[in-house]
Amino acid sequence: MKKISVVLAVFNEEKNIRECLESVKWADEIIVVDGTSTDKTVEIVKEFTPHVFETDNKQIFHINKNMAMEKATGDWVLQLDADERVTKELKDEIFQVIESDPPYAAFYLPRKNFFLGRFLKKGGQYPDYVIRLFQRGKAHLPAKHVHEQMVVDGLVGRLSHELIHMADPTFERYLMRSDRYTSLEATLMLEKGIKPSFSLAFSSLFMKPVSTFFSLYLRHKGFQDGFPGVVFAMYSGIHYATSYIKFWEKYNETHRN
Repeated sequence: MKKISVVLAVFNEEKNIRECLESVKWADEIIVVDGTSTDKTVEIVKEFTPHVFETDNKQIFHINKNMAMEKATGDWVLQLDADERVTKELKDEIFQVIESDPPYAAFYLPRKNFFLGRFLKKGGQYPDYVIRLFQRGKAHLPAKHVHEQMVVDGLVGRLSHELIHMADPTFERYLMRSDRYTSLEATLMLEKGIKPSFSLAFSSLFMKPVSTFFSLYLRHKGFQDGFPGVVFAMYSGIHYATSYIKFWEKYNETHRN
């Protein structure tokens, strides 16, 4: 039988990690790279696997994910985040597919995103296809952007059963994640040599937030997700404005010195 490695990169995930690892304890090996957590994350992880590797908590977290992927020894690798859960149906489909010697180097998994008390079904959030299952050595993350897909050497197929993503059960967690992502966006803009301008400010503060809201809420029928759908569409647009404001601050701080 083909062997499966489950790999994760984590940081301060004591509230999520147990349920995630419980859902994949059937794997042949579990590899966890920890970004020097200060809570009980590592203590919990060691209940499930001895393969725990500590490093620093990098701003571009995909660097740590690549590190975990490179340490896998299984024929196939399933890369997860601590707030994701593998259902029995998805597990069974994974085993069935990899034992059939598929012509694919990797697979998209349809992901269900939990937001403010419900799974979003509209607003462009379902099915949220992500590449997570791949033959060892056939995929990697560019590690340049927070929402990038894996680069795969070969064909990519699709599975039908869902990966559960307990992304934002509370608004507080959503804001925490958003703060991290927008700070990273601002840093990347600065590193690319972008300069503040009226046109960029107008686009980031007005055009993109408005167009994103109407696209997610009306075109993609986010209104069918009730109040969480309104909030998701609105704050998805605000993401652009927040990133630009942080970039503007960083730019002025840099050029003042």
